[in-house]
Amino acid sequence: MFYHLLFPLASYSIVFNVFRYVTFRSIGAFITSLVISLLVGPAFIRMLKAKAAVETIDDDLPEKHRLKQGTPTMGGLIILVSLLIASLLWNILTNSAILMMYLTTVWLGILGFLDDYLKNFVKAKKGLIPKYKLYGQISVGLILTLAIYYSNSAAANITALQIPFFKNTYIELGWVFIPFVVLLITGTSNAVNLTDGLDGLAAGTLAFSALGLGVMSYLKGNFIAAGYLNLEFIHTAGELTVFISALMGSLIGFLWFNSYPAQVFMGDTGSLTLGGILAVISVLLKEQIFLVIIGFIFVTETLSVIIQQSWFKHTRRKYGQGRRVFLCAPLHHHFELKGIHETKIVTRFYIIAVLLVAIGLSTIKLR
Repeated sequence: MFYHLLFPLASYSIVFNVFRYVTFRSIGAFITSLVISLLVGPAFIRMLKAKAAVETIDDDLPEKHRLKQGTPTMGGLIILVSLLIASLLWNILTNSAILMMYLTTVWLGILGFLDDYLKNFVKAKKGLIPKYKLYGQISVGLILTLAIYYSNSAAANITALQIPFFKNTYIELGWVFIPFVVLLITGTSNAVNLTDGLDGLAAGTLAFSALGLGVMSYLKGNFIAAGYLNLEFIHTAGELTVFISALMGSLIGFLWFNSYPAQVFMGDTGSLTLGGILAVISVLLKEQIFLVIIGFIFVTETLSVIIQQSWFKHTRRKYGQGRRVFLCAPLHHHFELKGIHETKIVTRFYIIAVLLVAIGLSTIKLR
């Protein structure tokens, strides 16, 4: 909005010329979303408490989590509100990639909100029926994928999957691109949802993954930098840098309230939406494998659940009694039951997230 309102005034004063620069607007979006989240956070927390939108602890979680009973949830609203306001203020609103990000954020935000609403207000223990939640994720994934696939404005070879660590190496997916991307969006959305189990864990690791995507979007959106690093120039990528900066600001602001001991939890309103946002950004940047690298924590958490459930079912069929690979899944709960304090687990996951981002970014030069 600022770009559309103020940049035209550059013909009267050179001061307004700064609104053309992605770097300036990215910093503005980051500060704006961070400040908004810090300002609206207390009001949202009070509202959630007043509406009794509080966490109900599942019986299969570690015993220590009983102390968190009654903590407000649906805190993802803080993230989404600050993200959307900051983006609307600092992004170029006619950019096709940004319009797709708004669709992703609103659609999955409503889906996650509905799930939380059913849990906390209707008192439906499992929230939205899983198959309906899956239908919602697949639907937005399919709409976005078809829009990218058939859009005349999309970058050439959008169906080519780039392989990091190797120069000019691609796998042409063809029509397989459509189910592949739908699966990526749905899977990442659910993976972040599984990771959201300890105070500050999901928000912090998401912020590091967003940082990696932000660096990549800036480089791919800058013609000179992309050419120097032998990256593909994507003309819509620069605006994604502004959006990602707003995302990082909102996540860091949310951590103010979500760090141990948490005053509010993210809930499905946040986790389902944020996972989908990362996936769509990676598709628009044509960096799906890069996302897997920098977000490998989410992959690991998901795999731990799949392994646990599969092994339990297999051993129950074979031996008549199910056996477990982990003390509890997802993986962070396994470490809890091993006696490691929650804050130490979260800090170590942060360290791993930093390492993964460094590994992912190192592939840029290797290309």
